Amino acid sequence: MITLASDFGSPYPAAMKGVVLQRTDARLVDVAHDFPRQDVRAAAFWLREVLPTFPPAVHLVVVDPGVGTDRAALAVRAGDHALVGPDNGVLLPAARALAVDEDEIDVFTVEYEDAASSTFHGRDVFAPAAARVHEVGVEAVETLPDVAPADEFVDLRFSEPSVDGDEAVGEVLVVDDFGNAVTNVPGGFLDGFETVRVDGERAPVAPSYAHVAEGQRLVTVGSHGNVELAVNRGRGEAAFDVAPGDDVRFRRG
Repeated sequence: MITLASDFGSPYPAAMKGVVLQRTDARLVDVAHDFPRQDVRAAAFWLREVLPTFPPAVHLVVVDPGVGTDRAALAVRAGDHALVGPDNGVLLPAARALAVDEDEIDVFTVEYEDAASSTFHGRDVFAPAAARVHEVGVEAVETLPDVAPADEFVDLRFSEPSVDGDEAVGEVLVVDDFGNAVTNVPGGFLDGFETVRVDGERAPVAPSYAHVAEGQRLVTVGSHGNVELAVNRGRGEAAFDVAPGDDVRFRRG
């Protein structure tokens, strides 16, 4: 299996699939092609959450605002999986989620020359590389002639919240398509409490959106296990006036 993920929309992913299918008969599965455009952190978050649900596979990822520059191309082995994409950090959070521990992560550079286009490395660099990795197998990535261990690479890591007693200071990691603002504060912070103050304003703690009236704000624990700011049938990021990267202060009770 080769999965594909990008911020390309349509029709560019079809070109990547065409290149892969010229080289291998792998089963192709789309993860998403509507990640926020050129938003490496958002893509890295969603890949970290989604890719561990897959069986062993090669994951082709192209969210690449640095396309055409001297940024490297990477192949990352993480346990039984491999990820192929640009060296901008987008691959590493998912790699850590896919590996049992960080000792199972190996990062390689993929050499390339004379790409047909300086603006479409998804087609000309990463798709061929993903096909080659699939052909030799994840365990043999380093045997490819254009692959070498990476001495340096961009290692994107998400910030950790500060939790002290009944207070926590966290960060909004992403806002999903429903408007739910996902923070890095662990959901256990809300255990046993019916309300919480968010940046000084009280909001109910609820197990799901429909536990409050339509249009009402709530604080809940999302499927990712983190505290989320939401509105029943509305947009949490607007109601709480937050955006990705913003700090959020919580006080229980």
